Amino acid sequence: MANVLIVLHLMIALALIGVVLLQRSEGGGLGIGGGGGGGGGMSGFLTGRGTANLLTRTTAVLAAAFMVTSIGLSILAGGTTGSSIADELPTTVPSVPVTDEPTVPSVPAE
Repeated sequence: MANVLIVLHLMIALALIGVVLLQRSEGGGLGIGGGGGGGGGMSGFLTGRGTANLLTRTTAVLAAAFMVTSIGLSILAGGTTGSSIADELPTTVPSVPVTDEPTVPSVPAE
């Protein structure tokens, strides 16, 4: 069950990335986007406004599906106890011998 949900989650994530990259930039912060052109290569497919509406709704649906699969995966993972690398650390600290005499650094030979 978890493997199917992971594969579905990854497919949704890739689709969400693709849909977001298809959307037209509205920022114009770098001097790109925002102006002229319309729908680019899909001008014969839908109007600029229709494409924006379709992509916005598709993004919302994919984002909701991504959240649902994320919650499902976290619920499935919550019941299992995973191992951590911190579990393998030694529990006792190795002791360092303590001497009463202070350590003097050696002087390099000339």
